[in-house]
Amino acid sequence: MEQIPVTIIVIAIVFISIIAANSIKILREYDRGVIFRLGRLLGVKGPGLIWLWPGIDRMVKVSLRTVVMDVPPQDIITQDNVSLKVNAVVYFRVMQAEKAVVSVENYLFATSQLSQTTLRSVLGQSELDDLLSQREKINQKLQQIIDSHTEPWGVKVSNVEVKQIDLPQEMQRAMAKQAEAERERRSKVIAAEGEFQASQRLSDAAKVLSEQPSALTLRYLQTLREIATENNSTTIFPVPIDLLKPFMNMDKLQK
Repeated sequence: MEQIPVTIIVIAIVFISIIAANSIKILREYDRGVIFRLGRLLGVKGPGLIWLWPGIDRMVKVSLRTVVMDVPPQDIITQDNVSLKVNAVVYFRVMQAEKAVVSVENYLFATSQLSQTTLRSVLGQSELDDLLSQREKINQKLQQIIDSHTEPWGVKVSNVEVKQIDLPQEMQRAMAKQAEAERERRSKVIAAEGEFQASQRLSDAAKVLSEQPSALTLRYLQTLREIATENNSTTIFPVPIDLLKPFMNMDKLQK
């Protein structure tokens, strides 16, 4: 029996190694492989070690991890005709790898474009005050709209956050003046409320003193005592006529 030449053996080993390298794939825990055999969808495999027939099978690897996509700033005109620049961030992940490959050409690009158009559409239907005060509600609306469109692609949008709203300089100055006017109004209202409460208390006190003459006399004497505690050399005070009435009545009786 003739021996096989060494060169043929080496060529065969190299050929088998190349085939094995192209046929054996290792997928990580968060990766899935969508397998096509002669152009037809065979299924989804992974994670771990998988085998592909060279020249027959083709694999498209899809990551199942959450993708954080930054939506670039968009020029928006609100419903009350205010020009803004708004950017956002979208959190999504692939739930069905075969749909993400078969149903859309590039799910990352498609999700990015859909997020930009939805951001312009939703914020263009809102007023500026709503954008500033009801951001959580707008985020939920954006998430629901984008998720409903990406669901046929096997993509789940978990959250959408409006990051920054850039206002024109003249609008910032107008809002600053409005805030200052609002603070001044609140200050005046609080001061007026305090004056009203103080006048009510004084009115109640005057009513009590008018009904009880003895209380007025006690209050008068207390005031004199407070004046006397100060370092005054001379204190001049009027004597209430009520204190002199008994003496005047006695004088009339004597006459």
